[in-house]
Amino acid sequence: MADIKDIVKEKYGQAALRVVAGEGKASCGPTCCSSVPGAVDPITVNLYDRKQTEGLPAEAVLASLGCGNPTALATLNPGEVVLDLGSGGGIDVLLSAKRVGPTGKAYGLDMTDEMLALARENQRKAGVGNVEFLKGEIEHIPLPDASVDLIISNCVINLSADKDRVLAEAFRVLKPGGRFAVSDVVVRGAIPADIRRNVELWVGCLSGALDESDYVAKLARAGFEDVSIEPTRVYTLADAREFLAGHGFDVDAIAPLVDGRFFSGFIRARKPVAAPDRA
Repeated sequence: MADIKDIVKEKYGQAALRVVAGEGKASCGPTCCSSVPGAVDPITVNLYDRKQTEGLPAEAVLASLGCGNPTALATLNPGEVVLDLGSGGGIDVLLSAKRVGPTGKAYGLDMTDEMLALARENQRKAGVGNVEFLKGEIEHIPLPDASVDLIISNCVINLSADKDRVLAEAFRVLKPGGRFAVSDVVVRGAIPADIRRNVELWVGCLSGALDESDYVAKLARAGFEDVSIEPTRVYTLADAREFLAGHGFDVDAIAPLVDGRFFSGFIRARKPVAAPDRA
């Protein structure tokens, strides 16, 4: 699965460079949740309202490649420590930093040098001090045990080839009683096997998505409780055609099979206050 990680890193690095070069909203060419460069993407469009993004650098908004808005749905309290898995250009980290205030802290974790450079520049422009961007992989979080109150993520966990490891790491770094509150693409029901096998669509947020029952089971296996998945945007037949265009598929044959099977969901879970030792 190392090839998938390398492709993800390359494509998201290119997306950051496009924003830095002033080429408009981030895109990964035919990937990163959009099948057509420059097209209105049903996954990433209209996730943040203008009031939320006031005061943020334009580059932070343009670099967003998420599928939801976890900062709008999660509870963030003053003084808390927040970690964003796969923080990209930093929009959700900067929004979280506002919510937790000067006594709290927001970490962003990303493996892509170009995205980290963009995020740090966005932090500088925003003048936000209670933020730290870390280089690393979400399968190996570079933070101590029980050091985080809340984990957020925006359409990134689906890109990992080792989701069990990601969830185990999230459980490890959360404090007892800590919360997991992420947006991700989720599958409901069977989808054609050739879509699962397509690496380009994995980078584009489709092939790597978990079935909702698998997501719940993996979180429970990692030790979480109070697990729930709330659909926030269900993708239609027209959206499916947009996803599949340009990937060599018979769109007319396959699109009806994925109609309504993919959705952006808000996934919540909690680490028990008296957590078992999972070492």
